[in-house]
Amino acid sequence: MASSYDFIIAGGGSAASVAAMRLVRDFGCSVLILERGPAKTARLMDFPAGYMKYLAREDFLEMHHTVPQPQLGGRGPIVPVAKALGGGSAVNAMVYMRGQREDYDGWAASLGNNGAWSYTDLLPHFKNLEANARFNNVYHGISGNLRVSEPGQICDTTEDFLLAAQGLGHPYNPDFNGVRQNGVGIMQHTYGLWNRHKARSDAKKAFLDPLRKDGRLTIVTGARVDRIVIDNNRAIGLSYTKDGTTQTVHADREVLVGAGTYNTAKLLMLSGIGPADHLREHGIEVMADLPGVGANLQDHHEVPVIATTKGKSGYFGQDKGWPMLRNGLQYLLFNSGPVTTTGIEACLFYDPDGGDRPTIQLYCAPIVYLDRDVSSAKPTYGVTFTSCLLRPKARGSVKLRSANPEDKPLVDCNFFGHADDLRLTLASLAVARQLLATEPFKSKIAEELLPGPALTAEDDLARFAGQTVKTNYHPVGTARMGPDSDPMAVVDDRLRLRGIDSLRIIDCSIMPAIVSGNTNAPAMAIGSKAAEMIGMER
Repeated sequence: MASSYDFIIAGGGSAASVAAMRLVRDFGCSVLILERGPAKTARLMDFPAGYMKYLAREDFLEMHHTVPQPQLGGRGPIVPVAKALGGGSAVNAMVYMRGQREDYDGWAASLGNNGAWSYTDLLPHFKNLEANARFNNVYHGISGNLRVSEPGQICDTTEDFLLAAQGLGHPYNPDFNGVRQNGVGIMQHTYGLWNRHKARSDAKKAFLDPLRKDGRLTIVTGARVDRIVIDNNRAIGLSYTKDGTTQTVHADREVLVGAGTYNTAKLLMLSGIGPADHLREHGIEVMADLPGVGANLQDHHEVPVIATTKGKSGYFGQDKGWPMLRNGLQYLLFNSGPVTTTGIEACLFYDPDGGDRPTIQLYCAPIVYLDRDVSSAKPTYGVTFTSCLLRPKARGSVKLRSANPEDKPLVDCNFFGHADDLRLTLASLAVARQLLATEPFKSKIAEELLPGPALTAEDDLARFAGQTVKTNYHPVGTARMGPDSDPMAVVDDRLRLRGIDSLRIIDCSIMPAIVSGNTNAPAMAIGSKAAEMIGMER
């Protein structure tokens, strides 16, 4: 391993992988990635349906137990984050969703409308990364390395959902990343043909593997970054621990941080960058007093409506016994069947208040499903609708638990910390119930399990929401981008950290406001945009 590099990146997730690829390939730089997780995940995770076997395990996830939430009756929901090369793209449910034009135009407006972060500015980054199997137009590209496609199979419950939603007046939408987001339709996913089989297209496979023989890219896994090395207000390297040994590496040009929303904030604070009083509480020397570090935490969260069906439906039981063996053989021999889908195939974007801009993403899971920490409901034949709030108004935080790099940070998710977040969620529960009462669902539903037909009063439903709300795995915002006039801004519009030279943040923690959809695709666009800005400064 070389003694120094042009750029050193803390973290090897989606954004970091894209940034590293572009810095090496497009701008000829030498780059070192330090990733705390393993170099690869289990073979099963490559299969579109395989991620479900690892949802509650810590093989490639770090589980964060959020602090107790008074508004949730004292619950502290669990929020997992990725721990593997490729980050969230290596462990997620692979939904490819960019959000709304208004999200990015809102970022640009908050920065003074300089255009650098508008939708028009970011669209080329989305397109250039993408190899879309369905669309090739003004919104989509086919020449990138990231495979994007529709599920290889659509189940009966998904088909019923598409028809029921249209029965309630929602339009069919063939492309949530195209002209408009609102409507019901099939979600595209980050998987496609790899070695003749439909398989996960994560950031490692799409962007890092093609450079594995390029000597300008070095990747060290199993490396926990503990501190940014700062000299005379300039970031000059990273200190990390691998196999119990602490080492320091130096960056000739810049240090880039892409460790994820929680751990990026943690690393900054461990390095003396953050709210001065909080750092002093833990005996950390203050290098830059930035009160916005760890603030502005946002995450999508969802509440379910669950019902059983009168007959067999969806994917229940397809991952066990003979059906599992049969499905595996069908996948390996014919590249078809249930293994070619994540199971979560469709969603509905809409606004319960009747507006044109969706505020809810309502997923259809073709099974009775709920996280084990919030309900004892057992999986069976049925359907689960989860109402995901797209733009929560509440803001949480990330703080240090201690000055020990081994300790996880303290995460305050603050779900339902704003009254409007709960109001919209309860309004969407009513729509989910309307879906169950609309054909073709109406004649197939046996009973509503949750919330249960007896729960109709607003107070009772609010209590149910507090008992069952869970993350949609999209934390952002803890090192937000903003103008010089914003005292809580952590980075400027070129992602440069305020108060420390040669240091940038390049992951979803820079989002001023969360995007209206799944965050993996935006993370990659941020990584691409970061690399382009850096490369063009030479």
